[in-house]
Amino acid sequence: MILRDAHTVSLWQDYAGGYNVINRADPQQTYDVIIAGGGITGITTAFLLQNAGKNCLLIEAANLGYGTTGGTTAHLNTLVDVPYNTIQQHFGKEGARQVKEATAEAIQLIQHHIDRFDIRCGFEYADAYLFAQTEKEEAALKDTAEAMLLAGLDVSGAATIPVPFSFRKAVKVTGQAKFSPLPYIQRMAAAFEHIGGTILQQCRVTAVQDNDPMLIVTTLGAFRCRQFVYATHIPPGVNLLHLRCVPYRSYVLAATLADNNYPEDLSYDMQQPFHYYRTQVMDGQPYLIAGGEDHKTGHQENTEACFRKLEAHLRQAFNIEGIRYRWSAQYYEPADGLPYIGRLPGQTGEIYVATGFGGNGMVYGTAAALLLKRLMLGLHSEYVKLFDPSRIKPIAGFNTFVPHNADVIKQLASRLLPAEKLEQLAGLAPGEGKLVSYEGAKIALYKDEQGALHAVDPICTHLGCEVHWNQAEKSWDCPCHGARYGIDGQVLNAPTSRDLDPHDIG
Repeated sequence: MILRDAHTVSLWQDYAGGYNVINRADPQQTYDVIIAGGGITGITTAFLLQNAGKNCLLIEAANLGYGTTGGTTAHLNTLVDVPYNTIQQHFGKEGARQVKEATAEAIQLIQHHIDRFDIRCGFEYADAYLFAQTEKEEAALKDTAEAMLLAGLDVSGAATIPVPFSFRKAVKVTGQAKFSPLPYIQRMAAAFEHIGGTILQQCRVTAVQDNDPMLIVTTLGAFRCRQFVYATHIPPGVNLLHLRCVPYRSYVLAATLADNNYPEDLSYDMQQPFHYYRTQVMDGQPYLIAGGEDHKTGHQENTEACFRKLEAHLRQAFNIEGIRYRWSAQYYEPADGLPYIGRLPGQTGEIYVATGFGGNGMVYGTAAALLLKRLMLGLHSEYVKLFDPSRIKPIAGFNTFVPHNADVIKQLASRLLPAEKLEQLAGLAPGEGKLVSYEGAKIALYKDEQGALHAVDPICTHLGCEVHWNQAEKSWDCPCHGARYGIDGQVLNAPTSRDLDPHDIG
C-alpha cells in the first residue's frame, strides 16, 4: 500500500508508484547501523555506509519518499534559502564558503549516482535567477550577491529572467540543477539492497534503548545495532533541537501552460514569503512547478486559501492551461540558518541526527549523508564543526531521548460521546474539521464526505499542545513543534510517534 501525506498527492508521488523491498530484516543479528527515515537523507546515508562495508538496516514508517522528499520541489541549489550575507554574519566568511562547498559536493554526488546507476530522473543542470521587485529588495539583493561572490558562487548580473514578472534587478547563479526525486531515491534504494542492505517499510521506530548494542523497538519487532541515525527530518521524542527548529508548511502547484512557454531555469523572487519556480518534464509532459505561501505549521486557519493565493499569483503572469497537481510539504527552519548534522546532543551511545534543512532538503539531505558517513567511519570532514548539533547545549540532565512519549499521561480519557450532540455543537459541513467543547473537554472532530464523524483527542502526543485543523490537507497540525495527524489521529509527521487518542462516538 502506498501511503501519501494526508489529502494531497504530489507530482512525484503520482508518477513514481511504490517500492517493493527485496531483503528481509533479521531480528537475530546485530546491525552495524540502523537508519530511521526513507527519504533522500536516510537512503543516501544507508547506501554510502553499506558501500563502505557497514551492514545497514533502513526503517521507514510509511513508504519510501512518503514525507518531505515526496513533497519537495526538488531544486538542487548552492543558492540556499538563507541569504549568504546572513550566513556570513552567523558563521563568518569561512562558514559561508563551507556551505557553498558542501552543497556543491551534494549536487556532484547526486550526479555521480545518476551516472553510475543510469537513473532516469530528469536530472539537468540549470542556472538560478534571484530577482528583486522593490527598492528594498534591490538593496537586499546587492548585499546577498556580494556575499555569494565571497563564498565562491558563480554570480553575475542578469538583464532578463526566465519567468514573466517585472523586476528592478536580478542576478544569475550557475551550477544549480533539478531532478525528479522519487525515481532517484528508489533506484538508490535498489542499489543499497543489491549490495546487501535491508529496508523495512510500514514500520515505525517506537523506542531506542541506548545500550551496547542499542535496541531499536519498532512496530514490526525489535532490532539491534551499534550506531543509529535519525534521518526523519526532525527527530521524534523530546530534545532541545525541537526548540531550535521551527516547522513550516510550503504550498506547491504543478500546472500545464497553454502557450507551452515553460521556464527552463530556476527562479526565486524576494517577497516574504518568497515564491520559487521551475519546470520538470515527466514522461514527455512539461509542468510548471511553483511554490510559496509558507507559514508556520498549525498557524494558518484557512490553508485552502494558500493554494488559492498561489494559483492567483501564477495566473497573473503565466498562461495557465490547468492546475494538474497541488500539494504542501513540511520543512524545519533552524534557529541560526544552518542544519544540525552529527551526534544527537545528550546521548551516551552513537546516535546521530540530521535536521533543520529549511527549504533545501535535497542538497542538505545529501550533504548530511556525506557528513554522517565520514563521522561514523571516523574520517575527517571540514564541515563537522559547522553543522554540529552541539553548537547548542542539550537539556541539562537529559540522558534518555527515547522511548518517546512512553510515559505521557493521557489528558482526556476516551469515553462514549453522543454523536447527535456533537453534530449540533459543531455544525460541520462534509469534509470539514473543527475543535468543539463538550462537557468541559475539547474534542477534535471531523465529518467525512459520507457524513460520518471522526473524533480524537486534540492534545498533541509530543508535548501536549493543542492541534489545529488543516483544511487543505485534511489533517490535525500541532503549532508548537510540527507534529501532524490524519483524521483518525494517525501520525503523519514527527516529532511524535504516538497517534492521537480516539473518542468513541455513540
